Amino acid sequence: MTEACVIETKDLTKYFTISANLIDLLPRVFRKKPVVKAVEGVDITIERGEVFGLLGPNGAGKTTLIKMLCTLIVPTRGKGFVNGSDIVKQGEAVRKSIGLVTGEERSFYWRLTGKQNLRFFASLYNLKTEDVKRKIGNLVELLDMGEYIDMRFDEYSTGMKQHLAVARSLLRDTQVLFMDEPTKSLDYHSAAQLRRFIRERIVGQERRTVFFTTHILKEAEDFADRIAVMDRGCVKAVGTVPELKRRIKNPEASIEDIFRYFT
Repeated sequence: MTEACVIETKDLTKYFTISANLIDLLPRVFRKKPVVKAVEGVDITIERGEVFGLLGPNGAGKTTLIKMLCTLIVPTRGKGFVNGSDIVKQGEAVRKSIGLVTGEERSFYWRLTGKQNLRFFASLYNLKTEDVKRKIGNLVELLDMGEYIDMRFDEYSTGMKQHLAVARSLLRDTQVLFMDEPTKSLDYHSAAQLRRFIRERIVGQERRTVFFTTHILKEAEDFADRIAVMDRGCVKAVGTVPELKRRIKNPEASIEDIFRYFT
């Protein structure tokens, strides 16, 4: 990996084996195919400070790919590197340098305040006690959470919950933020606000790298520096929107045209 490259994959692949009980439920013609190819042969590179969008329909393999890069599942073959660390051989180093935010956050404690939740997760991360107050204070200021950080989590709006999830992901000074459909449960205004915050604060000011997945075409076009179009486990194209327009030889193409061409 070069110094500018923060994420790189080479032939990254994940197959899932269908359980014997499930195979028995399939028609006989399909029983000789016990393997599902969730992700196959993915080669991508992402530079530091980049907002990289993975666009694809539901079931394309986006979540499986992001889980491999976050060391949550082990690839069947291929290589993946995050911040120079191998996702299989150096998983602990990878986990210390990344944060993960999902579109349906369920891991916070509802009866605790936002600040109490952050303190709890800071203790799980073994952060020094003397550093926790400062870090949380900085994150509250960074994310403009002062009005609700002392509210109970069960009183949070969906947008507030997503901001708290972003704050938690940054507790360990993570350099790479993975976001799996982060605006899935948000209304239009809240989604736009979250994207603007990530672009201006996390990337613009903090120079962190953001890798996000989405099936919303306009979100990928407006938010990402570069886009990868994924379908049926394979990355079909990578580039900026103008580059993808040139690739399909249609300078007037919309993001919808690009998506249809590669899927």
